[in-house]
Amino acid sequence: MPVHNRNLHIIDTTLREGEQFARAHFSLQQKLEIARLLDAFGVEYIETTSPVASPQSDHDLRALVALNLSARILTHTRCNLDDVRRAVACGAQGVNLLFATSSVLRSASHGLGIGQILEEAARCIAFLQAANVEVRFSCEDAFRSDAADLFRIYTAVDALGVNRVGIADTVGIATPREVEQLVGHVRAAVRCDIEFHGHNDGGCAIANAYAAVLAGATHIDTTVLGIGERNGITSLSGLIARLYLSNPELVTRYNLPLLGSLDALVAEIVGVEIPFNSCITGQTAFTHKAGLHTNAVLRDPRAYEALDPQVFGRARDVLLGHRLTGRNAITHRAQLLGLDLPEATLKAITQQIKARADEHPLTDAEVDALLMAQVLPGDAAVVPPSAQVSFISK
Repeated sequence: MPVHNRNLHIIDTTLREGEQFARAHFSLQQKLEIARLLDAFGVEYIETTSPVASPQSDHDLRALVALNLSARILTHTRCNLDDVRRAVACGAQGVNLLFATSSVLRSASHGLGIGQILEEAARCIAFLQAANVEVRFSCEDAFRSDAADLFRIYTAVDALGVNRVGIADTVGIATPREVEQLVGHVRAAVRCDIEFHGHNDGGCAIANAYAAVLAGATHIDTTVLGIGERNGITSLSGLIARLYLSNPELVTRYNLPLLGSLDALVAEIVGVEIPFNSCITGQTAFTHKAGLHTNAVLRDPRAYEALDPQVFGRARDVLLGHRLTGRNAITHRAQLLGLDLPEATLKAITQQIKARADEHPLTDAEVDALLMAQVLPGDAAVVPPSAQVSFISK
């Protein structure tokens, strides 16, 4: 189903949710570098750790605000007046309030009833509004919360004039259908914007974020690489891929080629590899191998590519030296090398490559040498520098 909501906003929370990733420990300079790159990419919001978390968190928030980025700097706090005062004192442009609302978290966390939650929410919201600070109120663990409790809270804080309400799948248990139903019902009940925050414990974070958009959510939480508590949340590149496939106009305002730089930066900082199956930025995201596929892709890339690699600053890569290779891939390689070889010769070389690749894959240089041997038999193992080109279609 196409999405036409051009008022959709990305709240990147790499510097808050991402800091909860087991291997994350961002220095101030790393936070500033990530924030600048996120801003250059074009996210509308950057969310940071609460300033009450530690003295350094307070210092970091002030430093991020001082960057004067185009993205608005938010911080995520408990619905507690002391926490909120600290956030405003640090210069946060928005405060994302949360309260656990499921029975299991209310029991394990704060022990308050719904009436008490609303009393504290009213105090904090009034303080933030008086300070002219954007405010969101989120129900933590919404998908394990009683529906009557949720709607009592959402309608009450909406009446208080919050900028948006948050729906959080805190433990990643929701399905896309459940997300679409709940967000749709909240959309019908409130006038303010709706933010969705979805964890990936059940492997549905990207799908759930997209379902929230379909149902009327206006703000989606992401992190670079999807890092976060436990299995993390919706990844920025994953959300962009899903939105692009639905309606490319939804993401044209972002500097899409920077996705690779963002993933590479955060991967290096936290000491992980970019997953091979990471949407858009994975090493093999635009790599083709099977002969039938490469034949079609060489004629029309759309045959096996729903995403255009050029849009994201990536290149198409067709693998050559393996047992699944096809004559069309080898023919195209020969053309890139400036060789005009007979079809029978190309077929024979293809079969030779397949036979040798049954033992082990060949490098591109080895494939080139086999092709060049047809015109330079005395220098079969040497490929002239002018012919040393990578088989990547731009």
